This record gives sequence, structure tokens and C-alpha cells, in this order.
Amino acid sequence: MESPQSVFDFSVKKLLICYTRVLVGDCFSSGLQPSYGFLIDFRQWVLDGFLVKGWSCGFLIDFVKDAKGNDVGLSIYRGKVLLIVNVASKCGMTNSNYTELNQLYENYRDQGLEILAFPCNQFGEEEPGSNDQVLDFVCTRFKSDFPIFGKIEVNGDAADPLYKFLKLGKWGIFGDDIQWNFAKFLVDRNGQPVDRYYPTTSPLTVERDIRKLLGLL
Repeated sequence: MESPQSVFDFSVKKLLICYTRVLVGDCFSSGLQPSYGFLIDFRQWVLDGFLVKGWSCGFLIDFVKDAKGNDVGLSIYRGKVLLIVNVASKCGMTNSNYTELNQLYENYRDQGLEILAFPCNQFGEEEPGSNDQVLDFVCTRFKSDFPIFGKIEVNGDAADPLYKFLKLGKWGIFGDDIQWNFAKFLVDRNGQPVDRYYPTTSPLTVERDIRKLLGLL
């Protein structure tokens, strides 16, 4: 199945192809012959917007959830350079990462940088709290201004579609899975993931790459 061209959006055409392959495949596997009329009706349902928003086929990305459970369309970040990080509150790298992420955000948000933080409890159970507890911790201890989203999984069958998409890249020695808390993906203004960094890579080490994408070098 086809994946989106960027983290920001996906085309109706790709969605049609994806749904059609799923439904037609199901029909043939059941010995049924899908009708042309059905496919036309199905196409119109998609175009009319009656399909459930946020549904993921392959790795089609529409919405993510903020810490309050509200849908956030990634299209609002179109034209921004994104640093996407899976975060944790009780990790040995928590203090240094949040401190340096704050520095990057303060220095470059006005130039077009957005940092998207996704709490995850899959590594050593180092993000055990609720979304509200995570927000309170980050805002009270680090006073971070960049958005903290709802808790997600980044590996396995239940991984968030955004992370399934990010991991699709040809990342070589990184392998398929996220290794630990504070892995980082750098996404250009067109929504293309262009760099991936180990959890042990400090945010300030990424600064030159960010400046390059922002057109400051």
C-alpha cells in the first residue's frame, strides 16, 4: 500500500487506492466479485468526507492527539522544520534533553522550528504518568513551550501511525525500531524526514542540521 509523501497530509487519490485495495482484496479473498457501481459509490463516499478521520491504512497520517485528547492536524506545521522526539520523565537523559530542547526552541522557533514531543512508556516504563501528569511535570520543572502530545507507542503493532511513517525511511544501521527514549527525527519544511538521531544524541548536536534546513547556513 502506498504511504504519504509527507507527515503533513495525504492525497485523496492515495486514500482511494488504499481503501480500494483493502476492500477489493477482501472481496476476492471471500470469492466475491466487487461491482463497478460499488467502487464508484465508495469513491464518492471518500470524496464526500464520510470516512472516519484519522483512520490509517498503511501509514496514512491525518491527526495526532494532544495531551488533552484533542485531534491536531499535522498540516498546521506545513512549512515548518520539525524535530520530533519521543520523551520520558524518568529517564537518565530527561534533564539534559529537555534543557537543550528548550534552548533550541527559544533560539529558532521564530525562524520556523517546531519541536513535537511524544511521551512514551515503552522503554523501562520511564513515562508512567497520565497525560496531565506529564504536562504538569514538563511545564513545572522545565517550563517548556513546545507542544507535548498525548502518550503513544512508537514500536510494535500499536505504534502511532506517525512513527510508523517516520521509521519507513532507509535509516541503515538504525534498524526498524526506536531504540530508547529521546530518539529524534528531523523533518524538512515539505514534511520529508531527512535525518534520524540516536537517543544518546544531544539536541544541541543537531543544531547545525536544523540551521541548514532553516536556511541559516
